[in-house]
Amino acid sequence: MAEQLHHDNSVFVKKQFPITLICDHVSSPANIGSIFRIADSFGVEKIYFCGEDITVVSKRMLRTARSTHEIIPYQQEEQVLPIINTLQSQGYKILGLEITKNSIPVSEHLCAYGDKIALVIGEEKSGISEDVLTKVSKNIHINMYGNNSSMNVATATAISLYEITKQLSK
Repeated sequence: MAEQLHHDNSVFVKKQFPITLICDHVSSPANIGSIFRIADSFGVEKIYFCGEDITVVSKRMLRTARSTHEIIPYQQEEQVLPIINTLQSQGYKILGLEITKNSIPVSEHLCAYGDKIALVIGEEKSGISEDVLTKVSKNIHINMYGNNSSMNVATATAISLYEITKQLSK
């Protein structure tokens, strides 16, 4: 019988990747909490929550985040474009997680060891804003095979980070 592992006896090695998440008007407390947990799971270095009237810390977020908001550095900013400009000037590749006419599947975007990635994720209903889409170097998407053309922002972030960290680890 296999023994279930827990936090104190797991076999995973802690690792941090040069990945920053930029949340463009992501406001749902449940999604914010999930994004913290996902960021911790994939060794993300920092999260920016951008937009006016965004409440990062709330009772619902705290329940979902399970204290990962105390581990992952984060910053709240009203404007997203200055964050993107700063990260670009620091050598980050700005990727937008959005289905567009020229987006490519995340599995086909090749990240190399040492690449610094800033992954922009968008608001739950309308995605990444138009002005931000003009600033990204490449848009990536997740191939979907059902009737729906979108998925939950936290779920999509997890799938994308899995693929990106797999590529950065090679």
